[in-house]
Amino acid sequence: MARIGTVSWNWDPFREMDLLERNWGNLVSGLARPRVAKFPPVNILTSEEDVIVTSEIPGVNPDDIDLTVTGDTLTIKGGRPHPELREGQSWQRRERTGGEFFRTIQLPFDVESGKVQADYSKGVLKITLPRAESEKPRKISVKTA
Repeated sequence: MARIGTVSWNWDPFREMDLLERNWGNLVSGLARPRVAKFPPVNILTSEEDVIVTSEIPGVNPDDIDLTVTGDTLTIKGGRPHPELREGQSWQRRERTGGEFFRTIQLPFDVESGKVQADYSKGVLKITLPRAESEKPRKISVKTA
């Protein structure tokens, strides 16, 4: 590695090609579909019996959360109050915002909407969506002749 003044000279053509490929991929993928941050973020667990959706939405009043289920689609709506500044305060960094949010999630199967349960504890929303009976796998016995 050669040093020129305070600049270090360590050029690697393979690293440069890799960086060019990644940046080009980001540019092209950005043209195909805009990148949109999804809020609230969710984790989805599935089993033969149900789907469990968890989402971290701290600072939201559970009474302000609206859940709807239609067939195999779950919609989460809600809002978080905007943080208010007192006189003389200004933001140094603002990564958590307030406002309305809306998220629609396509589930892997239809659910029994009348049996859905939702719990909110310590900023985490947990929604348990039982699989519709008509969607559950059925074991079929084979008879011998």
